[in-house]
Amino acid sequence: MSENLQDQTCKACEGYEDPLTESDIEAFKTRVHTEWTVSEDTKRIKRSFSFPNFASALEFVNTVGEIAEKEGHHPDIELTYGNVVVHLSTHSIGGLSENDFIMAAKIDEQYDS
Repeated sequence: MSENLQDQTCKACEGYEDPLTESDIEAFKTRVHTEWTVSEDTKRIKRSFSFPNFASALEFVNTVGEIAEKEGHHPDIELTYGNVVVHLSTHSIGGLSENDFIMAAKIDEQYDS
């Protein structure tokens, strides 16, 4: 786990992989922004992002969409005026995978740069 997550590529999930364990999730959480939170059922992570206006928020959503298409791993996104909430989960395995944290790191890089 020494390589930066944002430099990794999401791997295709076939649906037979096991979701990350709670200890794996805790280890991956240390590698993304502290504002990512894990759902109580440990099946999703989410982060809220603030923007000065709707246009900036929409531009960010489009950037996240481009990353998602490139990685083949698509988040659920909520867009409101000046706010974006990104939810990540690996639906095919019913929980979290390394891909979710790779995407989180790539999204962090866009927002925090």
